[in-house]
Amino acid sequence: MSNPTVTAHIIEQIKEESIRFRALNVEIGKLIVGQQSTVEFIVLAILCNGHILLEGVPGVAKTTLVKSAAQSLGLNFNRIQFTPDLLPADLIGTLIYNPKTHDFETKKGPIFANLILADEINRAPAKVQAALLESMQEQQVTIGSHTYALEKPFLVFATQNPVEQEGTYRLPEAQVDRFMFKLLVTYPERDHEKEILKRNLDTKSLTKVLDEKDIFTAQKLVEQIYVDEKIIEYIINIVYATREPRFNNLEEIANYITYGVSPRASLALLHAAKAHAFLQRRHFVTPDDVKAVAPAILRHRLALTYEAEADEIRPDALVDSILNAVPSP
Repeated sequence: MSNPTVTAHIIEQIKEESIRFRALNVEIGKLIVGQQSTVEFIVLAILCNGHILLEGVPGVAKTTLVKSAAQSLGLNFNRIQFTPDLLPADLIGTLIYNPKTHDFETKKGPIFANLILADEINRAPAKVQAALLESMQEQQVTIGSHTYALEKPFLVFATQNPVEQEGTYRLPEAQVDRFMFKLLVTYPERDHEKEILKRNLDTKSLTKVLDEKDIFTAQKLVEQIYVDEKIIEYIINIVYATREPRFNNLEEIANYITYGVSPRASLALLHAAKAHAFLQRRHFVTPDDVKAVAPAILRHRLALTYEAEADEIRPDALVDSILNAVPSP
């Protein structure tokens, strides 16, 4: 799996910077108990400059997770509470008339930050979702006739409650596809919840362990992680298995999938696998890196049939079937 273009200097850099990002896991873990997998995917998203959709019932520390990440990284952070009466101007900003200058001035909205927490994203109407979509995909927003570039890095971490449906809107597929990962935040285990109660008596302030420069350095190193041709073929085989399950010996799940994932999922698998290898202090990607990130990338991109809903088939079960059926290189 070695590649002559990955120099010894870069390999050493990857090992050093990986340790620094592992420190981020430890720092967030001082406040967050029992969500190691979720924390690791937050780190992966930062390395890939990707957005995250966090789904879980109220009270499982979704908001605290995002705030902890922002504090540990020293990033500009804004929390936006999405509500049915939210307007695009409340998100991106608007033009305000100044009677003294007889001109319109731009007032930028809370979207102008490094890390945005879109709390209960599925409560906002379509116009707000469209405004957010431009910022997520283009890293820019349009106010009046002017377009403004957003800060870098720019990350959107959105939360939604899967239980309560009253007053919510279904997220457009185009927007869901923009989220690199969908993470399921579940209830903590018994021992973890006991630890949460103990720690609640001694709230600790998190320390800044990384900064923007460290993020940009790590992102450039992730880009240089070597990916063998066989790994690329493996990613393509997984993606095509979601689109044509019958041709991949997956007859049993063919009736459960309306359509498969987009090429954006292929790119997400590639970038996330490279970031996962980086965190493992490796300069090359293995099939296990792809398997580790695949569920979080594919689960929200699979469109399920009514038959799947009737049979209570979960997307993760379909992803597991695909990963088991597609041969590893």
